[in-house]
Amino acid sequence: MEIRSELRKLSRSGKPTWAVLVAILALTHILLLLSYGRYLLPDGRRLKLPNEHNALLTPSQNGLLRNTLAVNVSAAPTGLLETNGSGLRNETEDDEGFVDIVDFESFEDVNDSVIVKEVAGSNASDNLFPSEKIVMQNVSLQSQKNSGGSAIAAPVLENSSLLVTKKVSKKKKKMRCDLPPKTVTPIDEMNRILTRHRRSSRAMRPRWSSRRDEEMLAARKEIENAPLVTIDRELYPPIFRNVSMFKRSYELMERLLKVYVYKEGSRPIFHTPILKGLYASEGWFMKLMEGNKRYTVKDPRRANLYYMPFSARMLEYTLYVRNSHNRTNLRQFLKEYTEHISSKYPFFNRTGGADHFLVACHDWAPYETRHHMEHCIKALCNADVTAGFKIGRDISLPETYVRAAKNPLRDLGGKPPSQRRILAFYAGSMHGYLRTILLQHWKDKDPDMRIYGRMPLGVASKMNYIEQMKSSKYCLCPKGYEVNSPRVVESIFYECVPVIISDNFVPPFFEVLDWSAFSVIVAEKDIPRLKEILMSIPEEKYVKMQMAVRKAQRHFLWHAKPERYDLFHMVLHSIWYNRVFQVKRR
Repeated sequence: MEIRSELRKLSRSGKPTWAVLVAILALTHILLLLSYGRYLLPDGRRLKLPNEHNALLTPSQNGLLRNTLAVNVSAAPTGLLETNGSGLRNETEDDEGFVDIVDFESFEDVNDSVIVKEVAGSNASDNLFPSEKIVMQNVSLQSQKNSGGSAIAAPVLENSSLLVTKKVSKKKKKMRCDLPPKTVTPIDEMNRILTRHRRSSRAMRPRWSSRRDEEMLAARKEIENAPLVTIDRELYPPIFRNVSMFKRSYELMERLLKVYVYKEGSRPIFHTPILKGLYASEGWFMKLMEGNKRYTVKDPRRANLYYMPFSARMLEYTLYVRNSHNRTNLRQFLKEYTEHISSKYPFFNRTGGADHFLVACHDWAPYETRHHMEHCIKALCNADVTAGFKIGRDISLPETYVRAAKNPLRDLGGKPPSQRRILAFYAGSMHGYLRTILLQHWKDKDPDMRIYGRMPLGVASKMNYIEQMKSSKYCLCPKGYEVNSPRVVESIFYECVPVIISDNFVPPFFEVLDWSAFSVIVAEKDIPRLKEILMSIPEEKYVKMQMAVRKAQRHFLWHAKPERYDLFHMVLHSIWYNRVFQVKRR
């Protein structure tokens, strides 16, 4: 009525009506944009919603392409999407080129299922941060529409900060992962950086003092003055930089370390471990850390370190918009999580996050944790010095390809040196630029160099792949889309000397292990000389390296119940060890 009366007044006054018409037209456009425009891309195209896309598919196709928030970790959803620097690829394909089903197997089976009602309840929302509330609201709405038990489609994030608004260029650009690095940091330089950072910590001084800091400073003195160890029944000294320091540090960790695990965050991004496939390392650590009673404490004031238990893999799987080539919303989600933690607790702000740590194996983790988690200790599979990895603070997390979650030690071991007839072996998909170069130089060129592309499909081929690794002296580990490769740990698993071909890659547990004792590191530019380099290694030295691989193996194995010096404890120790050398007094 008010609008009509205003229009009558304008008409009586004789003023031009064009201004009124323009105003009405503008108001109409604003209303349309508010209800419809948020689904438009910058070039005017409408962004298809996940549930609209899936509605066009048959039930079997929908099961393959869904991007779900309701995940049952004891089930085995097919078609999990695996990512790389250039977007998304066929997700059932692993790094060897095999087609494999990646599932969310759990030790607790039914009890470990992710149920939407648990996270969408009225009480649960009180502890959620803004982006998470939006996600959970959409989950709740979608769950009402999917009462028949079908998979829940991915949410449409209504927060403008999480929308994909970046215009995709029509001209395809060369991705960073498809190009050689602009700078190269040799392994010798990495050693110098580690020594330099050990002498002077770069961590900020805490805003107020803590008794825990004094404990860690005292532990540092004990480590630096550790009693000399030359022979040990449990440890093999040649594979360590300084076995005396490592042993003393490990003992102090067992005695002093206390970790507080944040309860904030809802499934599936938080507290949902994936125990099988390429990203199993972050899942296994999460599972074992959250279930650990020796190191975890319920009172955060008693903690030396603070663990933020999110899954970088589930973050991508839940929030990434397929083919958008935009990961801004993933980083924003973790930024809001960090802000939520720092506003609720005083501990993050005390050190700027320097005593907080995360464990992430996804390729995108360095980008997703940049800035807002910059001072935290990052245990990353993508340990690339050109992508912000800080030697002496961050941890190079071993990328472990777990084939069976209920039996992670399946097929462990290999043949003795005398029965290894193959000089060098490699087989895998053509991820990134380097593997193409490797095949150009060596595929079908030399009978001693068993270099292949993608292996044929089927169980027989998988067993052939494993048998080849168990029968080879050296197993080549060229980088894929990023610097890391699961073959490094896989070689150790099958007692084959790993040949790391990846510039700027910091090998796992670099701060404590001497990789020259049980591996060969080859510069990417030396691929044409690969056989010459391997043949120049004397047989006697090779035998010692192969023995060192077998001795190092125990440090790269997951166990359902953690054992001393195993992979879980090695990751935790490296986090503790680096923090000990970074901690400062007020």
